[in-house]
Amino acid sequence: MPKFLIIRFSSIGDIVLTTPVIRCLKKQVPDAEVHFLVKDKFLPVVAHNPYIDRIHVLAHSRELMIEELRTENYDYIIDLHHNIKTLRVKRALKKKSFSFYKLNIQKYFLTAFKINLLPEVHIVDRYLKTVESFGVKNDGLGLDYFIGEKDLTKRKDIPASHHAGYIACVIGAAHGTKMWPVHKWKEFCRQLQHPVILLGGPEDRVKGDEIAAMDTVKVYNACGKFSINESADLVKKSKLVITHDTGLMHIAAAYQKPIISLWGNTVPSFGMTPYYGAAMTPHMIMQVNKLWCRPCSKIGYSKCPLGHFKCMEKISAEEVLQRARQSI
Repeated sequence: MPKFLIIRFSSIGDIVLTTPVIRCLKKQVPDAEVHFLVKDKFLPVVAHNPYIDRIHVLAHSRELMIEELRTENYDYIIDLHHNIKTLRVKRALKKKSFSFYKLNIQKYFLTAFKINLLPEVHIVDRYLKTVESFGVKNDGLGLDYFIGEKDLTKRKDIPASHHAGYIACVIGAAHGTKMWPVHKWKEFCRQLQHPVILLGGPEDRVKGDEIAAMDTVKVYNACGKFSINESADLVKKSKLVITHDTGLMHIAAAYQKPIISLWGNTVPSFGMTPYYGAAMTPHMIMQVNKLWCRPCSKIGYSKCPLGHFKCMEKISAEEVLQRARQSI
């Protein structure tokens, strides 16, 4: 029975994008035992995945974690993070490993010189390359996201005005240059004739309050009020998801939801667009094309380094509104 350790420490979206590897490896390699190593902060993202036999957590002591992993006596390591921390794990365990190539040089050329050398291959398919020598093939079933019973939201958790259906608007992101400005969200919500739930973390609550203040019946600010899995359940129950390039976008794709994604400093060429597998779920990418300074970073900044933030400011609320009306 081959025993695998898959490593992906963070973050939400990147971990969700590894789920086809987990599923295909477990289902296609006879008697495979699949373990997953993740940071404790992101444990809820994989906690209920039925294709994982055991989860190991990177928390306070790396030495204790290494000792725990040594006792497992793995046959293979599948490194889907590929950084200094995972290199230390691989050196300590001394097992045959297969690593994901992050294309950092190509990303540098695109962000620094606007020369695109990146392959037109989604990151999911590049992840799957690490296990193809075991005969594993993409099953076309897309991403997975599993929620435990205790994390399922109840009708009483959201206003009665939203029980008949709502649009989920993900206003948060890891970096400021990935976020559509608050005044754009306010303009969009003001014109939209449909209930809206705003999603994000505790750090997004003030912005959410500002957006919701223009119509507290139509717009419900859920930012910081729900866990990641509860927020995922709200995404699952929505009619449409409007989102930045962030973790909940990939969770929405796992649930085959129609998506309108708003792209600022990052670009779809990085290979991390909504991934549905073989399904024909509609999704729309909204971005400002032919902007000389874009992409300015493969990750993002707290604010536009040039001060104008045209990559997001030029995405009009009217156009997003038109796309939303077409989708619901």
